[in-house]
Amino acid sequence: MEKQYNPKEVEGRIYRLWEEGGFFNPEKQAAKKAGKFSMVIPPPNVTGSLHMGHALNTVIQDILARSKRMQGFRTLWLPGTDHAGIATQNVVEKKLKKEDKTRFGLGREKFIEEVWQWKKQYGDIILGQLKKLGASCDWSRARFTMDEGYSQAVQTAFLHYFAKGWIYRSERVVNWCVRCQTSLSDLELEYKEEKGSLWFIKYPLAVSKDEYIVVATTRPETMLGDAAVAINPEDERYKNLVGQKVILPLVGREMPIVTDRLVDKEFGTGALKVTPAHDMTDWQMGQTHNLSIISVIDEKGRMNKNAPSVYQGLKISEARQKVVEDLQALGLIEKTEEYIHQVPKCYRCDSTVELLPSKQWFLKMEELAKIAAQAVEQGKIKFHPERWAKIYLDWLKNTRDWCISRQIWWGHKLPIFFCQENQEKFIAASQKPEKCLFCDRCQMQQSQDVLDTWFSSALWPFATLGWPEKTKDLQEFYPTDVLSTARDIINLWVARMVFSGLELDGEIPFSDVIIHATVITKEGKRMSKSLGTGVDPMDLIEKYGADATRFGLVWQASESQDMRFGEGDILAGKKFCNKIWNAARFVLQEIGEVQFENDEKPKAQTAEDQNILDAFETAAKKTDEFLTQFRFDMALQEIYHFFWHQFCDKYIEEAKKQLRESPDEIVGRPTKGVLIYVLVNSLKLLHPFLPFISEEIYQLLPINDKKLLIIEAWPR
Repeated sequence: MEKQYNPKEVEGRIYRLWEEGGFFNPEKQAAKKAGKFSMVIPPPNVTGSLHMGHALNTVIQDILARSKRMQGFRTLWLPGTDHAGIATQNVVEKKLKKEDKTRFGLGREKFIEEVWQWKKQYGDIILGQLKKLGASCDWSRARFTMDEGYSQAVQTAFLHYFAKGWIYRSERVVNWCVRCQTSLSDLELEYKEEKGSLWFIKYPLAVSKDEYIVVATTRPETMLGDAAVAINPEDERYKNLVGQKVILPLVGREMPIVTDRLVDKEFGTGALKVTPAHDMTDWQMGQTHNLSIISVIDEKGRMNKNAPSVYQGLKISEARQKVVEDLQALGLIEKTEEYIHQVPKCYRCDSTVELLPSKQWFLKMEELAKIAAQAVEQGKIKFHPERWAKIYLDWLKNTRDWCISRQIWWGHKLPIFFCQENQEKFIAASQKPEKCLFCDRCQMQQSQDVLDTWFSSALWPFATLGWPEKTKDLQEFYPTDVLSTARDIINLWVARMVFSGLELDGEIPFSDVIIHATVITKEGKRMSKSLGTGVDPMDLIEKYGADATRFGLVWQASESQDMRFGEGDILAGKKFCNKIWNAARFVLQEIGEVQFENDEKPKAQTAEDQNILDAFETAAKKTDEFLTQFRFDMALQEIYHFFWHQFCDKYIEEAKKQLRESPDEIVGRPTKGVLIYVLVNSLKLLHPFLPFISEEIYQLLPINDKKLLIIEAWPR
């Protein structure tokens, strides 16, 4: 046994031993009486590389997979990647830009070829990084959300919802990214605080232009599309104005003054300009009061033909400046105040999102939200920590219909076919009809929209197992058991998987949801490569080894909301690995060539022998309890303190005395038996946490009928 432990020499070799031996594949695992255990990995984007959140979540799942495998469960941990529509299209478009090309210049078919080529070259990088971390996924079952079989699942789900009347097409105000040129759901927005202004604008009354009502707005350029002024019905200040009309400045259009409880009396003056085309709340008021929908901003973020000619073609920022200047010239700005507000940004490209009326496809959420909420309320699905269930339930109780269509090219095209002579006529079908079903003259054309990426990833726990076909994998491994993920996708992904599983397959997709802490910097800042605050897990693995990196992550993974990451705990992990290695070297030196039976518990000859055997049983029992509670940090700390302080610091020192003072068979042989027994079983407890060093040491031990540690029995 080498004097120093070298993770760089060990980790790659050990991982190949596991992978080439097929030990991650449940088909190659021995028949297990404990039943099955299955998980799906939250599929990373094909554009992604490993970050600290991925690393923490991967280690948590690997601990579960390895411990369950050793406990006798037929274990499947299924990996894969997500096609990540907007993100991947952005990456490929940036690549084309460097080559002086555009997707429009290539055309849709050639552009999709470019994306597939990019995916082939770069799309699996993150899976290779997961292997370096030690992830024991069954790579033979790896899936991609654009696989042929997966595409069939997506199409089947869409047609199921459509047949029930839950998918419909409607013009509504949607979140629109002017950079990505597509709609976004509410959950795909990130709000950033920005300094702006609050302008107080005078709207003259129609009966007397010398009288006016003042409205406050942060978006004066959208006033060109105003349809009304609204006040709260309980606001006594404006009761005499209800039912009157105002003249819209710069446009000259008469508009009504309406009352609506959506108006916040405390904001600005308590009087609200209503622009149904460019604000979600205003859209709702527009529907209530049957107001005109006047869009003055186009999909590229410029003022359109519905705006007065002097503003047409201006960028939003330019139009805002000119509108303010023109209002000031007319004496219609009462005052301006500095104002800090939350501005919606695209979660992929960080562009400011506009609210625009657009004809889109929606999924009705009322019934789906109910069944997803009931699954948690009735205890069929449990969150760990429990507090995250409230976030889940609150969103489901207040959710709107889901805008599922996107105006990009990379993704699952909607199985909708239009009559080319009348675009209001269409059918939903798995195949293009041979002739038009409406005019009998044209060739029907498939919708150019693709589905929201989250629509396809919502099917992940069962589509990866072969659904809608009743495959052997689906029957054996679905529902899955545990999902481990981050808090920021509880609503984006977890809730949608729950209602998708219940509606489409009749089963909850998993019974336990672990929400791990978010990894932030030691100073409490968000980790970001672009901001220079990110930490690359691959750098840590290169510097300290995968086991030490895993140790440092799990040690800090408490039930707190945020995990302030410190490299010191990874250094502590490296020191612990060295401690384990040195303890194993001592034991091997002492026992010599003597062969021991696997899992044979020795009889204690001394009080010290009995104490360490009892201490091990206590540690093993507590470790089991903590794993059952998904308290991985406490499980690791339990093993750590037992091994370092009780086995190394106390018993090994006592064993040295026993072997020195009584080297004969009466005491010496039992002492060696206790040493090897405690070491072997400690390695078993450590294996889910520190798989590489535990496997390497185990293979060096003189034990009869020895298998690889990855499939040895968990300590009883």
